[in-house]
Amino acid sequence: MSAYLIADITVTDQERYEDYKKLAPPAIAAYGGKYVARGGKSEKLEGSWDPNRIVILEFESTEKAKQFIDSPEYEEARELRHKTATSNMIVVEGL
Repeated sequence: MSAYLIADITVTDQERYEDYKKLAPPAIAAYGGKYVARGGKSEKLEGSWDPNRIVILEFESTEKAKQFIDSPEYEEARELRHKTATSNMIVVEGL
């Protein structure tokens, strides 16, 4: 069953975050992930959530998404993301 990793990211160091954006895609691909949305324009329709930069990744399963996030391939990128941004992230099963 497909799973979607959804992140709401607030970039605090745009210049260094650009390096993160170069490091992340190979690690995502290594676990079969693909971008569905990557920082495109978003618009609030209801509620109080006012997201910043939304990223949606699709994986073949929740397990693959979790393997990716904790993987050695993503470790350097993840550390850089933590230094250059704050994030809220979930994984949700698809239909």
